[in-house]
Amino acid sequence: MDFKKQKPIYLQIADTLCERIMAGEWQVDERVPSVRDVAAELGVNPNTVMRTYDYLQNAEIIYNRRGVGYFVEPKAGERIRKMHRQEFLDDELPYFVQRMNMLGFTWEELINESKTIQR
Repeated sequence: MDFKKQKPIYLQIADTLCERIMAGEWQVDERVPSVRDVAAELGVNPNTVMRTYDYLQNAEIIYNRRGVGYFVEPKAGERIRKMHRQEFLDDELPYFVQRMNMLGFTWEELINESKTIQR
């Protein structure tokens, strides 16, 4: 995994695991790979992955069955979507609107352009 400096590694790992859940790689109530397995796969310290799992557990995306492992929460997809929407509104949209205004785009131009991109 290629990590970026702007965001903590544990949050980048959380994003990757959330993408896997959203893509259906892990289903509701299905066991997710162990901390050690994810650490080995990504080439990071197990403590970093443990921090990721703690973060995802606090966000109610995964839950722990003591002695068994971590599992996908029943409403994980809904919570991930909500979390990513809020992140978009807080972090990406203000920059986008600022850049749009700086370049002189109108909303109508962007809507028309987006229609050609979606095809």
